[in-house]
Amino acid sequence: MTTVEASDLQTNETDERGRVYLGTEYANKRVTVAVVEVEPTSPDEEELAAAYRDTSERATELAAEWDAASDEAWDALDDA
Repeated sequence: MTTVEASDLQTNETDERGRVYLGTEYANKRVTVAVVEVEPTSPDEEELAAAYRDTSERATELAAEWDAASDEAWDALDDA
């Protein structure tokens, strides 16, 4: 079994096709790569649903605030 030092681990981002650029120091060499962990770069469905609920609730609150402000403005114009 191969022992890997923690200082030897690198974290790289993939491109849109899932490829990683290792760098020119690996040109024309045989390399063995192990994927240790994969972190998603986009939110999962639960996070999206929670964000949608929060946004929907806030939109409802803003609509109610707007209705109150609008009613006040129209009442002020009617009284003028």
